[in-house]
Amino acid sequence: MRYLKLLYVQVLIAIALGIAVGAIWPATGVAMKPLADGFIKLIKLVIAPVIFVTVAGGIARMSDLKAFGRVGAKTLLYFEVVSTLALLIGLAVALIVRPGQGFNVDPATLDPTVAADYAAKAAHGEGVVAWLLHLIPDTFFSALADGELLQVLLIAILTGFACARLGEFGDRVADSLDQIGRVFFGIIHIVVRFAPVGAFGAMGFTIGKYGVAALGNLAVLIGTFYLTSLIFVLVVLGLIARLAGFSILKFISYIREELLIVLGTSSSESVLPQIMEKLQRLGASKSVTGLVIPTGYSFNLDGTNIYMTLATLFLAQATNTHLDIWQLGTILGVAMLTSKGASGVTGAGFITLAATLAVVPDIPITALALIVGIDRFMSECRALTNLVGNGVATLVVARWEGELDRDTLARELARGPLVHEAHPLAAGLATEAEAD
Repeated sequence: MRYLKLLYVQVLIAIALGIAVGAIWPATGVAMKPLADGFIKLIKLVIAPVIFVTVAGGIARMSDLKAFGRVGAKTLLYFEVVSTLALLIGLAVALIVRPGQGFNVDPATLDPTVAADYAAKAAHGEGVVAWLLHLIPDTFFSALADGELLQVLLIAILTGFACARLGEFGDRVADSLDQIGRVFFGIIHIVVRFAPVGAFGAMGFTIGKYGVAALGNLAVLIGTFYLTSLIFVLVVLGLIARLAGFSILKFISYIREELLIVLGTSSSESVLPQIMEKLQRLGASKSVTGLVIPTGYSFNLDGTNIYMTLATLFLAQATNTHLDIWQLGTILGVAMLTSKGASGVTGAGFITLAATLAVVPDIPITALALIVGIDRFMSECRALTNLVGNGVATLVVARWEGELDRDTLARELARGPLVHEAHPLAAGLATEAEAD
């Protein structure tokens, strides 16, 4: 019975119950969606403040501000290399497995309204200039109010640099930011107890709305995507992790609670503050963690990248659209740009796919109707892969920069995570132990 108090066990049970309710009583399952939405909103309530105090405080304490620019350059270089590799793997698997072969779909028979809706969302704010302007918030506090991660990161960087230039006063401000951060992390420890409720609502809605039958209709695509993502994590990220001095399997085990919450809620943003906290516990410095994780949520989405090229070629194969080597190159180039606009929110990957198809006219955009019903089932895999990829990226960049305590990393991975229990007293004790 003691195991029932563990958070990750409760999340597993909630996922199973959500699937059962959605399958047996679909209407009830669909009605459970507010539970998932409410939990994610509670988490997003503290994401912006946590990023702000973590990044601003970390930069404020940096003795060498040039080091910040160096860390940023290394981070973006790593993101671009690994993200491109993920796109290439998705492309290669689609060409080898050919999951869309044999569908022989006539685009004229598909509902154009589905594609039009997502294409309109994808076109909103299009253009490099518009995207760059979007990085600048209207006011200092609007970024925090809207929860725009890159905008919050910008004001945090500016605040951190300002504090670093103010000497002793800046140090006092950094101390205050640390104290405020402890309050927000305390809120997180309370909110995360409701993860089973969010997971139950999300899985109930998914199964109730789309049905288990949707899985069978396009099982080859779903299976190919999940297997490709698993291979990417174990082989590609596993090799990168090994070169950085740690085991990918031990790392996955260490963040298993966060992975289960992401699986249940289908959103990697639901664990953003927790993963930042755990990476610091693993020995990565606060400044590196605060820079890599928020940036990675927009620039290092490995699961989304695999999905984009794999799904694009699936739609081409399903509609018998022949693509030559130049068209494949165009798809890859466009995907490298459009993938940078995705975020950890559920459904963002599908909107990004629509943006890619919109600028590759050879593939009929109406083909999106083929996979809109199963996208939710693949969203979980995208979010899980994105989370693992950003965790690995943080540890790699931290070691690259000499900001990783390798003894702490080895000790924490060998010991495993401190499990969270649902009982309030146990939760408080766990929090105190983590603080020690």
